This record gives sequence, structure tokens and C-alpha cells, in this order.
Amino acid sequence: MMESNYRVLIADDHQLFRDGLRALILSAPDMEVAGEASTGKQAVKLGIDNKPDVILMDIQMPDLDGIEATRALIQADPNLNILMVTMFEDDQSVFAAMRAGAKGYILKGAKHDEMLRAIRAVGSGEAIFSPGIASKMMSFFTSSRAEAFPEEFSDLTDREREILTLIARGKSNTEIADSLFISVKTVRNHLSNIFNKLQVADRTQAAIKARDAGWGGPLAE
Repeated sequence: MMESNYRVLIADDHQLFRDGLRALILSAPDMEVAGEASTGKQAVKLGIDNKPDVILMDIQMPDLDGIEATRALIQADPNLNILMVTMFEDDQSVFAAMRAGAKGYILKGAKHDEMLRAIRAVGSGEAIFSPGIASKMMSFFTSSRAEAFPEEFSDLTDREREILTLIARGKSNTEIADSLFISVKTVRNHLSNIFNKLQVADRTQAAIKARDAGWGGPLAE
């Protein structure tokens, strides 16, 4: 019996979708299922305990979303290979996943051969994205070269920079929480850290400071 090259952990809160992924993985001679998780916390525990070659991670899951679960897994073991498998293709979801440490991003509507190819690529340490996502990444990195954060923002974490950018765009705490799949309370905690690091009194001063530095893009309508 041929040994499997890729042990795959499936993390998704929908049983029907997990069943479909399991069947697809088992149909490939070089793959096996290393476990299944229906919540973010389960995904983190199984990922750390089982050390699969690839973790297929959904974004929206109970108790801990896929972005935070990915961040926790990478902090615990930077060698884990995580492929986001989701319905979301908006910029915030894509870039939040990449910053958390995911090595790929593929949509749930992908064809079977595309999904298997993505699993093999990520399992081999490569980065892979659906065609539409790849275009977003190219645009993002092209624009990022002209929009580096100024020196005074260097103490901010990646998540704090994301939130500062959204503040500069006029987004509310609720809108920021929805965009980044975190709670409003978490947004408030990040804001407090941002204000302290930038030595400003409130979100208005933080937004002004960010926009003076050329960050934020167009204001929200």
C-alpha cells in the first residue's frame, strides 16, 4: 500500500462540505484525512496535536474564526501549512488570512482538480491562490510599495495597522469588526493600543495622523 504524501486536516463548521472534502481527499492516492474540526478551537488543537501536512481552514467558524485560528496555529508551529478554503474573496479577508500566516487561499467553488492541486502545492511549501485572488494580491503588493507605513507607525502590529487604515477610511468599530472577523471588544482593545503608541487622544486624531501620512485611501461614503 502506497504511503500518503499529504495528511490533510479539514476545518469547517458545515458537515456537508466536510463530507465532500473528505471524499475528494480519499479519492487521491497520495492523500489521507488527518482529522476533522467543526470549530476554530478544535482546528487549533488538532493542528498542533496531529501536525498534518496541510490544514484546510474555513474563515467563519464557531468560537474562533479561521483567521484567528490560523494565527494561533502559526504562532505554535510556523511550519504548519494552512490553505484557506472559503466563500469570501473580499480584500480584507484575503489579506487578513495572508498576514495570519496562511500559504494559500482558494474559493469553495473551485473545481476538484484545482482543489487537489492547491493541497499538493501548499503541502509542498508553495503559496497558491485562486486566479481572482492572485490578481488581488498582485494589485495589493504593487500599491503597497508606494504606501509603506511611516517610521512613526513602526511600533504597530500588523493587526493594528489594518485597524488604523480602516479608521482612516472612516469605518466604525462595528464595520471594522465585521471586516476583520473579530469582536467589537477586540477592536476597542486594539484602538487603545494604537492611541497609546501614536500618542493621540482618540480615533479622530489617529485618523488624521494616518491620513496626513497618506494612508487610508478614500473615505467611506
